[in-house]
Amino acid sequence: MFCIGLTGSIGSGKSTVAHHFKALGVDIINADQIARTLTLKDTQAFREIVKHFGESILTPQEELNRAHLREVIFNNEQERLWLENLLHPLIQQQIEQDITRLTGPYCIIEIPLLTNKARYPYLNRVLLVKAHENQQLARLVLRDNSAEEDTRAILAIQKKNEAAQMAIADDIILNTSTQDSLQQQVEILHKRYLQER
Repeated sequence: MFCIGLTGSIGSGKSTVAHHFKALGVDIINADQIARTLTLKDTQAFREIVKHFGESILTPQEELNRAHLREVIFNNEQERLWLENLLHPLIQQQIEQDITRLTGPYCIIEIPLLTNKARYPYLNRVLLVKAHENQQLARLVLRDNSAEEDTRAILAIQKKNEAAQMAIADDIILNTSTQDSLQQQVEILHKRYLQER
């Protein structure tokens, strides 16, 4: 299976790009959705996270308080690395299993923080989605109903990954204009990927 890793900073429009590919009949695997499933209540990963961070990381329903956990790891690199070391191997393993069940012409694997291609040996290409910071900020404030200051802090942290993402990107989509422009870029890449697979 020919696999393209889809990545980009938060608010760049990765999900919209994935949606356009899906409309063209392309299979989509979403690493964030896999992570959510792996950390549902009473899974092994869930228990390890609670053991590490304590019960303050839970909601009143005793599920992961994902917003609080995100806040903790964004403010503490050591804790973020601990969580990544727990989840990334599990996510990679699940992606590999999911790939074997696909029947489409190729697949898109949405991996938001993809900075190291070596972790995903099954990727044939990496597609990076880029947008202007002010566009990302506007999308995130609208989508998450979050404070602009908090959103700027998240964008600043993710900006550190930009150089690494540029270094491994084979293709770039600029999500800086209209939806028609975005769709046109997707269709051009779709034709190329069909030829390359």
